[in-house]
Amino acid sequence: MTAPQTLWSHSAAFPVLTTLTLIPLLAMIAILLSHSPKASLRFGFVGTLLNVALSIYLLLVFDHRAAGVQLLESVHVGWLSYSVGVDGMNILFIPLTAVLAFLTLVYTVITRHVNNKAFVACLLAYETILIGAFAALNLMQFWLWSALELLPLMLLTVWAGTGQNRRWVVTLLLQYWGSSLLMVLAGFLFLAFGLVGSDHDLTFDWLILKENNAYLHDEVLIFILLFFGYAIRMPLFPFHGWLPLLAEQGTVATAGVFVVGLKLGLYALIRFILPILPGVAEQWAPFVLILGLISVVYGALLAMMQINVRRLLAFVALSHSGLLIIGVFCFNAFGLQGSLLLAIAYGLASAGMFFSVGLIYQRTRTAYLPRLGGLLDKHTTIGVLFLLSAFSTMVMPGTPGFDSAHLLTEGIIEEYGWAVAIVVLLGNVLAAALLLRAFQQMFIATAKRHPQPYSRVPQPAPKERLITLVLALLLVTSGFYTTPWLNYISAEVTVWVQAFPIHQSQRDEASGATPKAP
Repeated sequence: MTAPQTLWSHSAAFPVLTTLTLIPLLAMIAILLSHSPKASLRFGFVGTLLNVALSIYLLLVFDHRAAGVQLLESVHVGWLSYSVGVDGMNILFIPLTAVLAFLTLVYTVITRHVNNKAFVACLLAYETILIGAFAALNLMQFWLWSALELLPLMLLTVWAGTGQNRRWVVTLLLQYWGSSLLMVLAGFLFLAFGLVGSDHDLTFDWLILKENNAYLHDEVLIFILLFFGYAIRMPLFPFHGWLPLLAEQGTVATAGVFVVGLKLGLYALIRFILPILPGVAEQWAPFVLILGLISVVYGALLAMMQINVRRLLAFVALSHSGLLIIGVFCFNAFGLQGSLLLAIAYGLASAGMFFSVGLIYQRTRTAYLPRLGGLLDKHTTIGVLFLLSAFSTMVMPGTPGFDSAHLLTEGIIEEYGWAVAIVVLLGNVLAAALLLRAFQQMFIATAKRHPQPYSRVPQPAPKERLITLVLALLLVTSGFYTTPWLNYISAEVTVWVQAFPIHQSQRDEASGATPKAP
């Protein structure tokens, strides 16, 4: 049965998704054409704030009670097409990107990168790329956005990175992400050409491929290409080598948007594997479970060994990626809802921790834990930001991670049993202990040396309070009242879960019907 689709004209006054993509792009062009840093900064703030307002409008016009793609914009020219839309799988990622892009720009002002208009333009380009990718419903359109993501990331790493081996890190990033892009491109081509010859023309439209997946060939090969391509992108063990190096050598000025970019790999698995290859996904679930468990435990253990707080956060992110992929491959509503909500919570929390660590680096010129200490008295705002973000990452009650982790645990127990759930929870507890230890070493313990002065910026800078206030409001309000965010995804998750073969066989057994032969 074809899923319902609603055009943008039925609920919005204008094509909101295309507008969300174009605004930061136009702001980027205006920044590059401007002749003064102040003008470029104004264009940047106007673009990001407009997108924050538009993302709120997007949430208001989205009907959370209905499943299926909404606000659909589609243009077809032969086998080429432009198609964007939102459903429960991507509706929350777009506002998250808009908010963190604005906060990243505020962070850029604090760290004095605003005089480099190309730097600010790259931030706006990154926002355009991420929103375009999250909204894309065309396979090649999504792939092109993913490929373009490399450009601003490499430029920002070279221009504003703090490590000594930034160009080597860019080369490594090209190797990892280049391999990922090639595998995903091959998988998408197999998907598109798999329908040719079965009364279907060549198409890269996700909606068409999802409804006609029974005609596909080489499904296992397609799954392998797509899964391993996005396992690099998330990342999962053992494809994670680029992440700690980029976190250590690269710029933390892009941390807010880049942390959202990490979730793009998880979203791609949910969007392009689960509904198109549900049977193969269930067959490979034990293998994915093993990779997920190794990522959870390995990431937490490696984080324990780090003395560089940036590398510590990178390995914690690896542990979280394993947790999220296990939830997705539970194939039940609890697991998928928990993974989606926890991805949003981790995006906010990780951005807060990267912002705070970046500000600490600006004040002390170090990210090494043994050299830090005693920062809470003078830098209370930064300490509060790190602690609140750490609490959300630790899924403490009152944070958005708590309800999300509860749903995820229910899904894991239902599908894999208590043994797997205990391993996952132990890994999360270990990661939580590491974050508390990092907070104690940076902010509570006796200082190991006198920190270098933080340029001529007042302490604490008012803009630091703005970042802390916005993230604290988002974390606390969504933590104590998760229901609205759950409502946005629950209808779509219910429909998707019913499409898995295991659920179809369970319904057949319950009704006494004979399952269909494969």
